[in-house]
Amino acid sequence: MSNCRFSVVVETDEDGVYIASCPALKGCYTQGDTYEEAMENIRDAIRLHIDARQAIGEVAGSRA
Repeated sequence: MSNCRFSVVVETDEDGVYIASCPALKGCYTQGDTYEEAMENIRDAIRLHIDARQAIGEVAGSRA
C-alpha cells in the first residue's frame, strides 16, 4: 500500500474540529483538533481500512 495515493477532504465543523475523509473509501473518515492531527489520523484510517479489506479478500494483495 505504500505506493497508493488517495484524495482526502478536510473541513472544519462549527466547533472548529477538523473532519477528514477519503471519498474513495466509503466510511473512511476521522477528525482532529488541528489540521495536522486530522491528516495524521486519516493516514491511519486509510491504512486500517485497506488492511481490513485485504484481510477479508476484498482488494488486491489479499492475505485470504
